[in-house]
Amino acid sequence: MTSQPTPAAQISAAVDRLATALETRVPCAPVRDLIGTDDLPAAYAVQQGLVERRLAGGAKVVGRKIGATSKAVQDQLGVDQPDFGYLLDEMDVSHDVDGTPISMRTLVQPRVEAEVAFLLATDIAPDTEDEITLDLVRGAVEVALPALEIVDSRIAGWDIGFTDTVADNASSGLYVVGRDGRKLDGLEPRDVVMSLTINDEERSAGTGAACLGDPLEALRWLAVQAHRFGDPLRAGHLILSGALGPFVPFAPGDRVTASISGFAPLAVEFEE
Repeated sequence: MTSQPTPAAQISAAVDRLATALETRVPCAPVRDLIGTDDLPAAYAVQQGLVERRLAGGAKVVGRKIGATSKAVQDQLGVDQPDFGYLLDEMDVSHDVDGTPISMRTLVQPRVEAEVAFLLATDIAPDTEDEITLDLVRGAVEVALPALEIVDSRIAGWDIGFTDTVADNASSGLYVVGRDGRKLDGLEPRDVVMSLTINDEERSAGTGAACLGDPLEALRWLAVQAHRFGDPLRAGHLILSGALGPFVPFAPGDRVTASISGFAPLAVEFEE
């Protein structure tokens, strides 16, 4: 017996609830009471509604993020599969890596994680999803970059199930990418080693292999999902491929540094 699709009115109510939490910075209740725990099309419809509201306000899509790619993060979130969300230009605070502290004023209950990002040189939009191979996505990458993602949840206490985090744009917040791009002919993403420190104390560690076995495999997974949703990955898009280790909380005044082998360290400071 299959469940009935979530009514449009409940999807709209979930969009309203999350949008209000985003605007007010006041965490809200989970939205699974509105869209259930298993209706992924409904969860992604809520996500799309939230993104469309931000686009109407002037934001632009600049890429995608993949969430819950590592076992450590899946355990933290209580989920068992990856998801994806959209990156908007207003989430990019990379310009602040030169010493200007990053403001936390738009965030609700943030955490930080380190990962490998990919800048795409070409579209990943073949005729069929069977053509989306590891070799195809590798060939589409212009450079790999070190990245810090500031994940966030509009849902009180991070009390999320899978549909909650999907609906909340995959628990996205802000992101920072370094300028030290590397071509893949000189870097194997699955072999990188990551250490994330806060005020010089290591708080998270991991490897490229923790990200679905290979960050490029995470990119392939995303390209397949994007193809199925009819919104393929495009040249110029930035892709955050997923955490290499557990995400950790931080506070105003903290200095966060991601050291990923093959790249220069990426360090940022935060302020209220």
